[in-house]
Amino acid sequence: MVRHVIVWTIKDEYSEEEKEQIKKGIKEGLEGLKGVIPGLLEIKVNTEPLPGSSGDAMLDSVFEDFDALNNYKDHPAHVAVATGKVRPFMKIRSSFDFLES
Repeated sequence: MVRHVIVWTIKDEYSEEEKEQIKKGIKEGLEGLKGVIPGLLEIKVNTEPLPGSSGDAMLDSVFEDFDALNNYKDHPAHVAVATGKVRPFMKIRSSFDFLES
């Protein structure tokens, strides 16, 4: 299995209320992909970081294998969420993919 983790920091130009709405849209959009994309086993978006965290939201997802992760990245349902609910609002995106045993 492959775990795919992303941490996002939302652009500073948004108010706290706007940031909460952005995070809600990201969570609903990405978690809604479960059962839609082949090979996507688990997906969770965490939107309530503890004090001292450097990001605003985190994606934690698990795929059957590396091919499933690559298919997810190009899947039209994922692309729609990424381009409509995520990318326009982000200042920083950090990712980390690794094999789980």
